[in-house]
Amino acid sequence: MFICRTRTGSHGGKTYFTYRLVRSWRIGPKVRQQTLLNLGSRFPIRREHWQTLSRRVEQILDPRPALLPLEAPPAVEAEAQRIAERLLRDGVPLHHPASDPDPSRKVAPPTDFQSVDVDSLQLARPRSIGVEHVALWAAEQFGLPDLLQELGLTGPQRHAALGVLVGRMAAPASELATWTWLRERSGLGELLGCDFETMGLSALYRAGDLLLRHREALEARLFSRAMRLFGQQTTVTLIDLTNTYFEGEAQGQPKAKRGRSKEKRSDCPLLTLGVVLDGSGFVRRSQVLPGNVAESGTLEGMLKELKVPADAVVVMDKGIATEDNVAWLGQQGRRYVVASRERKREFQADRAVAVRTATEMGLRIWKREGEDGETRLYCESEGRRKKEKAIVDRAGERLEKELRHLHEGLSKPQYTKRLEKVWERIGRLRQKHPKASPHYEIQVQGDQQDEKAVAVTWERKPAAQSNATHPGVYCLRTNVADWDEQQLWSTYVMLTDLESVFRSLKSELGLRPIHHSKQERSEAHLFLTVLAYQLVHLIRWRLREREERASWTRLRRRLGGQQRVTAVFRRQDGRTLHVRKATRAEPGQRAIYEALGVAASPGGVRKMIVERTRQRKNARNVVPEEKTRT
Repeated sequence: MFICRTRTGSHGGKTYFTYRLVRSWRIGPKVRQQTLLNLGSRFPIRREHWQTLSRRVEQILDPRPALLPLEAPPAVEAEAQRIAERLLRDGVPLHHPASDPDPSRKVAPPTDFQSVDVDSLQLARPRSIGVEHVALWAAEQFGLPDLLQELGLTGPQRHAALGVLVGRMAAPASELATWTWLRERSGLGELLGCDFETMGLSALYRAGDLLLRHREALEARLFSRAMRLFGQQTTVTLIDLTNTYFEGEAQGQPKAKRGRSKEKRSDCPLLTLGVVLDGSGFVRRSQVLPGNVAESGTLEGMLKELKVPADAVVVMDKGIATEDNVAWLGQQGRRYVVASRERKREFQADRAVAVRTATEMGLRIWKREGEDGETRLYCESEGRRKKEKAIVDRAGERLEKELRHLHEGLSKPQYTKRLEKVWERIGRLRQKHPKASPHYEIQVQGDQQDEKAVAVTWERKPAAQSNATHPGVYCLRTNVADWDEQQLWSTYVMLTDLESVFRSLKSELGLRPIHHSKQERSEAHLFLTVLAYQLVHLIRWRLREREERASWTRLRRRLGGQQRVTAVFRRQDGRTLHVRKATRAEPGQRAIYEALGVAASPGGVRKMIVERTRQRKNARNVVPEEKTRT
C-alpha cells in the first residue's frame, strides 16, 4: 500500500490535490493498481509519514509479528486505525484476485467454513452499538431522516444532526463531549455510513443551529407523527416550566437572568424552558423563556404563542394555577383541571367513591359541586396518607425530644432558666420543626418572683383541617362538568408524568448545565434535549405496551453493553481474515429488540480477507511519483 497524491486542478495560482490509498497487484508481467480508499483533499498526515502510515495500515490488517518494530506518531496511529476500520466497513477486497477460487463471488454463502489459527485471534476497535441501534429505529419511526432531507439538510448535515441527537440519548453531555464520544466510543458511524472521525466539532454546532432554525416544522411533524402512530387524540394539554443554569456569567445572553432555580443553583444565571405536552407525553411545543420568569405569569402567553387548541383540557400544577390564571381560563371558555392552592383540607368519607389506580393503592374522591360552576375534588390517597402521617409523626418526635431536653435542663445547675430566654429557645424550636409545631401547645411554668422557668410542658393538639387531621388529602379544581371522578383524577395524574419528563430532560438527557456563550447555541442545546426526549419517549411507549417500564437510564445501561468488534484470524493459507460484527445480544437486550421489532445484531456482518504482505527490511521513505489526473 502507498499514498498517492493526484492533482485535480488549479485556481487563482493555487493548486489543488486529492489523496488516495492505493495498492499494486502483479498479474503476470503487468502491474495493476487499485484505489482502496479516497482520503479526500484535506489529508492531515505530512508527506514524510506516508510510508509509516501505509505500513501501519498493513500491520493492522495483517497483524503478524514485524521483523522491525514500527513506532508511529499518535496522529499517524489514529489515522491508520481509522483507515483500517473504513476498509473493513466498506468491504474493500484486499486479497489478490488470482488467489480467489471464485472471483465472481461477491457475497459469502450462508455457511462459510474457513480454516483459521485459533491462537491468532485478536479483537479490535470495540464500539458501542445498542443504544445507537434503538435510537436510529426511533428516528425512522418518526420519519426524521426524510424530514431533515425535506428541510434542505445535506447528507453530512443530516449525519451530524443525527449524531448529536443520538449522542444526547446515549451519552448526554456537552456538544464537545458528544463529538469525542462519536469519534472514540460509538459505532453510530457504521450504522449511518459516516466517518465521524473526520468530522469537525463545528459540524455538530452547525447541526444544532439548523435544527433550531426549523424548530416549528420539526415539532409539528414529530407530534403529528406520534399521534398517528399511537392513535391519540389531542384533547389534553399539560403545561409546565423548568429551568437550568449556565456555567459562567453568560454575558451577551439577554435571556440569561438570575431567579429561583429548581436545582438550587440560584447563584448562576438561569434559562427557562416552557413545554406543552399532550396527555400521551409527547411534546407539542417548546419555548425558551428568560431565567427569571414567574410561572404564574406565563400561562396566557404560552397558550397563545404555542397555539394550544381551544377545546383542549388544560392541566396545570399549583405553580401556574393562581386565582388570576384560573379566572382567565374561565373567561376564555377554556376547560381546565388544576391543583388547588387552598390550605384547608376537607374530606367526607361517607360521600367518597373509590377510584382505580395503576399502582393499586387505595384512592377515594369526594366530589363537591360549587355555586360558581366549578367542581372541587377532594382526593384521599392511602399511600400519601401513610407518608404524610409518618412525616408529621417523625417531626413531632423530634420536637418532643428537644422539648424534653429543654425541660430536663431546667433542673441542672448553670443552665439558662430565665423565662425570656426559655421562650426564645421554644420559638427557635418551632422554627426548626415547622411541620410539627402547629400541632403542639407549649407552656412554661415559672417562678414569677425570680422570673425563672421551672418546667416546660406540652400537649399535642392537631390543627383543624391540616395534614395532621386529614393526612393524604389534596384538592383539585375543574370546570369540566361531564367527566366523572375517575376521568378527572386520571387526567390530573398526567402531571406526575410531566414531572418525570423534566427529570428525564435534566438527569437522563443532559439538559444541565449550559456552557454556551451565544444565545442561539444555548437555545439549540435545550432544543436538542427536547428532540432527544421525543425519541426516548417513543421507545419507552412501545416498551410499556410490553409491560417494560424501566427508566431510560436503566434501558441505556442495559443496551450499552452490546459492542461491535472486529475479530482478526490467521487463515491456514497465510492470509488474514477480518470479521466485524456485534456481540451476541444478552437476554435483556434481546427482550428490548423483540419488543421494538428490530434485529438483534446491529450492523450485520462484514468480512474481509487480506493478502500476506512482504516483510520489509528497508525502512526508507519511498514516495510514489506524483500523478496528474487527465
